[in-house]
Amino acid sequence: MLLALTGCGSVKGAPPPTADQLPLAPGAKIVEQATQCDKGANAFCALELVVVDPQFKTSEDLVNAEHDVVHKAGWAGFGADTGNERAAESPGHKLRVTYATANGDLTGIDLGWIHRSRKIAVALSRTLFDHASAMSVELDPGSS
Repeated sequence: MLLALTGCGSVKGAPPPTADQLPLAPGAKIVEQATQCDKGANAFCALELVVVDPQFKTSEDLVNAEHDVVHKAGWAGFGADTGNERAAESPGHKLRVTYATANGDLTGIDLGWIHRSRKIAVALSRTLFDHASAMSVELDPGSS
């Protein structure tokens, strides 16, 4: 376990992101989270989240609400990795968030387009079986 966390540093000395740095749609609850680290030449750690909110009829409605919340908080739109995802960068480029419906990210995981920890993939699957309005979120250190 210690070896897995050794490379879990930061970009330019910044600590890994925390869930409280991300504006969430009112009523949204984090049901699972994991820290995933890349030990490559530009080592960084990302925070992976599974978020649910029963007030929304569909997961797409929840993703649309999150889109509105981050943009109202001053986050700027950014290119996502896949067509199923949306992304934004925080003011000052300190953080980057990528988010999608649970089904959208599970499709990306299955096709090998994106990688999520097993813990997150299982939690996303559970939300589908529970017919919950859910989204997958990845919060990464930004470029500054």
